[in-house]
Amino acid sequence: MISEERLLKILLSPHVSEKSSLSMDKFNTIVLKVLNNSTKYEIKCAIKKIFNVEVDRIRTLKIKGKKKRQSNRIVQKCNWKKAYIKIKKGYNLDFISNTE
Repeated sequence: MISEERLLKILLSPHVSEKSSLSMDKFNTIVLKVLNNSTKYEIKCAIKKIFNVEVDRIRTLKIKGKKKRQSNRIVQKCNWKKAYIKIKKGYNLDFISNTE
């Protein structure tokens, strides 16, 4: 069993981009930044606990940090993990909706 404290730390933030907003509208999929060492099962449990929605499928991928140049040094940004979470029909989870 996964501890409640761990579940609350897994989801970091929504990933907002043009592609993620299109997938949200078209396929009922949300895109979140998650902890690097989290598993699909932990992500699914966290989504169910926090948002009370049923998860259909989860796809994860690790993003390598970009190398940036700062004056005369090369600095590498942190690696991070992204999760595409498809929500079952009948459930809705919208982070970017306008409340007007």
